[in-house]
Amino acid sequence: MTVTEQVDEVLERLRALELRLPPRDGVAVFTTAYLAVTEEISGRLAGPCFGDPEAVAELDTVFAGRYLAAVDADLAGRRVPACWRPLFARRRDPGVHPLQFALAGMAAHIEHDLPLAVVETCRRRGLAPQALASDYDRVDGVLADAEATVREQLLPGPDLLDAADPLVHLAATWSVARARAAAWASVLALWAVHPLHPAYQALAATLDESAGAVAGLLLAPLRGGGTGGPPALPPAPAGGRQTQLECSGLPSA
Repeated sequence: MTVTEQVDEVLERLRALELRLPPRDGVAVFTTAYLAVTEEISGRLAGPCFGDPEAVAELDTVFAGRYLAAVDADLAGRRVPACWRPLFARRRDPGVHPLQFALAGMAAHIEHDLPLAVVETCRRRGLAPQALASDYDRVDGVLADAEATVREQLLPGPDLLDAADPLVHLAATWSVARARAAAWASVLALWAVHPLHPAYQALAATLDESAGAVAGLLLAPLRGGGTGGPPALPPAPAGGRQTQLECSGLPSA
């Protein structure tokens, strides 16, 4: 199976998961956002966007595999990694807003799973991380656009929120750009110690716990539970979930 076919398989699994879960489930909220990003990246693999599309496809597959492994572990009743525990534990909490679920999932996946996925991809392909740096930066453009779309879809408009609303403040505390910059620093640190297995494992465990702490903070209930529960997800905008971002506009290293 080629790496492109592996990405297609990841998309199929994400779509099946999205269909299987109730829309208000926190894991479903994150899955919907993650599926949109993965579809966007997949659509660019055949074009001139990436310098090494095969490496990007493999990274995309390894990266998604970590989330899907957490889903499988939860379904089987096994303990999930620390970074994913807050989302899986609070997924049905009516006091948590859908935007919080999306941001907590992004935090877990980017701050822990991404650095380990980059290092694993580099080891598989015999590359140093710097060989992937330009494409890593280009993916930032896709993710930044996707993050903006998620916020637009899930954050109530100014007619429902005011500047003092706790959700407004929480939404401003975390961003994809900052998380991915920190993740790249983690990549370099992990790569430096990867020949030393105990040091690598210790650093990976620290990232896991740290990402879990961030996710937990993002999921702090902003209101009490009630019969209404969190608001339903708004309908996807016309034209589907995928963003309309020209590749030439993506940042490069």
